[in-house]
Amino acid sequence: MSSPSVTSASLPNRWIIAISAFVVQLALGSVYAWSVFLLPVMKTYGAPKAAANLTFSITLLALGITAGFGGYFQSRLGPRVIATLGGLLYGLGIILAGVTTPAHNLFLLYLTYGILGGIGIGLGYIVPLAMLIKWFPDRRGFITGLAVAGFGLGALFTGQIAAPLLKPTGIGVGATFTYLGIAYLIVVVAASQLFRKAPDGYAPDGWTPSVTQQGIRSARDFTLKEALTNPSWYVLWLILALNVTAGAALISVASPLAQKLTGADAVTAAVIVSTISIFNGAGRLFWAWLSDAIGRPFTFVGIFVVQIVAFLIMAQIGAGGFGFLLIPAALIGLCYGGGFGTMPAFAADFFGPKNSGTIYGAMLTAWSAGGIVGPLLIASIDYHTAIYIIAVILVISTALPFVARAIAQRNTSAVSGQAGS
Repeated sequence: MSSPSVTSASLPNRWIIAISAFVVQLALGSVYAWSVFLLPVMKTYGAPKAAANLTFSITLLALGITAGFGGYFQSRLGPRVIATLGGLLYGLGIILAGVTTPAHNLFLLYLTYGILGGIGIGLGYIVPLAMLIKWFPDRRGFITGLAVAGFGLGALFTGQIAAPLLKPTGIGVGATFTYLGIAYLIVVVAASQLFRKAPDGYAPDGWTPSVTQQGIRSARDFTLKEALTNPSWYVLWLILALNVTAGAALISVASPLAQKLTGADAVTAAVIVSTISIFNGAGRLFWAWLSDAIGRPFTFVGIFVVQIVAFLIMAQIGAGGFGFLLIPAALIGLCYGGGFGTMPAFAADFFGPKNSGTIYGAMLTAWSAGGIVGPLLIASIDYHTAIYIIAVILVISTALPFVARAIAQRNTSAVSGQAGS
């Protein structure tokens, strides 16, 4: 229940806060359009594919490491302050990447786009999750899906805007980075001003958790230290890391992979980036909504199985098959987004909502791990071999949600036994 000193009439509209969070994530999620920049960056900087693609991995590394700090600081300084700081750093990182492009120095690209931009994304990304999960205790799975759906959709607009600008007749890599960075900064900072922290113990008027909801939720709120001593945290971390490995691998090379496998040109290949983005965003809502109905463990099993099939189909597509390539790409995007839409609620079920921002923020180091392994794997060997390796990884991953479910049932039985003694 909400604090006795706070009435519904005195609180901001939580749906307006949710919409502003979606807009922030939309701008931050533009990072997923990286593959559109990959070939132009290789040409502009005179860099091999693996070295150029390392920019994307560095961005995800900085993002994952920073997210834990973002969750910690937003609980103390408030969501508006930390999200604003995230927008400033992200926008500035991309702007500086554009300004320094004429130097043709990859280290500067790593530092600006990768580290500075990644820090900004990490700070901004975690805030809507930590904030909205407290505003919507009645819709935990759905709202975490909505909170990150914008992030998955970010590349939809950026990919289509950037592709023609990066053509030989366009404005080039540097100017494109600069203009996009300015736009990101303005959008994130402006939307963040609507963020507000929910009162402690907030619940909508007249709402009480159902028996099912009570059964899957932690009886108490864990601290980060307590969560890190619980084996379930590491199982959830591994589930997220392996799902990211598969999805980030495709996202990092989507455009050049489409050109290589099907012979499509760069502008046509940009369609696959937009396709992945649409389904990445939709998957965050779909799987999160489904997880409220069938449970988080079975949801993740479904996510892994669908991807196994999708990657195996992708390996069979050859020249002229660009239209068919969009089908497995869409499914992989759907499942990649589903992992991010479902995991925040999964973690909150295990550890409670009070410190969910800090606990899930620390868990996002799995994003860094998968964001390094997946792109490096697919950039270092031929695409077909990498695709089969990823499929094998996903087959192994299907066991992990059952391990998480077993731990949850064991913990529930232990608590019930203590209560009855």
